[in-house]
Amino acid sequence: MMRTMASRWKHFDYRESEGVATVTFNRPDRLNSLTFDVYADIRDLTDSLKPRLDEVRVLVLRGEGRGFCSGGDVDEIIGELLKMDTRGVYDFARMTGACVRNLREIPQPVIAAVNGIAAGAGAVLAAASDLRLLAESASFRFLFTKVGISGGDMGICWMLPRLVGLGRATEILMLGDRITAAEALAMGLASRVVADAELDSSVAGYLERLREVAPWGLAMTKEMLNRAASMDYSSAVEMEAWTQTLLMTAADFREFHAGFTGKRKPAFTGR
Repeated sequence: MMRTMASRWKHFDYRESEGVATVTFNRPDRLNSLTFDVYADIRDLTDSLKPRLDEVRVLVLRGEGRGFCSGGDVDEIIGELLKMDTRGVYDFARMTGACVRNLREIPQPVIAAVNGIAAGAGAVLAAASDLRLLAESASFRFLFTKVGISGGDMGICWMLPRLVGLGRATEILMLGDRITAAEALAMGLASRVVADAELDSSVAGYLERLREVAPWGLAMTKEMLNRAASMDYSSAVEMEAWTQTLLMTAADFREFHAGFTGKRKPAFTGR
């Protein structure tokens, strides 16, 4: 079933098909740089997906053309920020942070399909995704100190050390150097690196695998990964016991057993 909501999201291409929502940043002449409107649409779209696990099982982020996303547009964002007062800039910073918070908090797994450059806020959006598939030509740059601001932006100081370790995250965020796809894979910033021509098929393979497992189970796994990062061990064990109790009394757990005993694939519904 195809369902589109492109009329609502005017600042990137948006499609839904067979339970997969795809956001394509579509300003290729500007390396898909972000504007105030793009940020606002990302925030609002991700917020709207939170109660829609029955309809949307996975979210994919990708970029049109030569790059994934080059971050905030120098003219349309940075130039305008220089005209704002403190409160105006703070409101903007909170909006950008809400984009990342929503990516982490929506129940759907998020896949970033990174082709070419992911820089600044674009690198943060990719890092905030649950799975990061990179083309061999892809690269990351966390450029914030290079433009005179803190390397901590949109929650990256919480996320990046959990992906690559504190020492490496410190170097990355302080220096803002280019990280190749191979380097990203070695440090854990990439989930997988594939040939440029194989990026789409690799994303499709991940989507197929994610659609085969229980959506509520995936959602709770993501929830536990988020929460456990800030919990003590005993609290994490107890929270996982409650989560498993919830899921073991849900319909999908019974459906697994029915499929196993009936020698068929289970049809999970997220119930």
